[in-house]
Amino acid sequence: MTTALVNTMRTKRNQGWSVSLPSVLFGRSTARKGFTLIELLIVIVIISILAAIAIPKFSSTKEKAYVAKMISDLHNLATAQEAYVTDNLIYYAGVVPGGGLLYGPSSGVTIVINEGTAAGWAATASFPNYTTRTCALFSGTATPPPPATVEGGIACTP
Repeated sequence: MTTALVNTMRTKRNQGWSVSLPSVLFGRSTARKGFTLIELLIVIVIISILAAIAIPKFSSTKEKAYVAKMISDLHNLATAQEAYVTDNLIYYAGVVPGGGLLYGPSSGVTIVINEGTAAGWAATASFPNYTTRTCALFSGTATPPPPATVEGGIACTP
């Protein structure tokens, strides 16, 4: 009986069963399959910490993308204004998009031309539904809209 009992315990242990003398004697073998509650909680805590680190980084990246889109639109507007002044001898001062200016901003970006004369122009760009930041550009003798301070240089609010 003793040899059979030892052999049974060895066999079950080799098969991955949690074996004790009472479990073999009384026929209650338990296999350790699955994860314990503490192991699952530790995994959830680790995932939560990683998410807490990643979400602010993602928000910052989205903000930079919105500003890049506004800067790109102001560059495109500057090119369109130079083409317009070549044809009409005055910078465009109307609503964007519209009029004779062959330009349209990206979706979601609002461009406002603050001033447009034969001597210069000024414009601001905003992305109203996504960020409070604005960018501005001016050329010639136009009054610089904030935050622009250097002619031809695009500046954005912090």
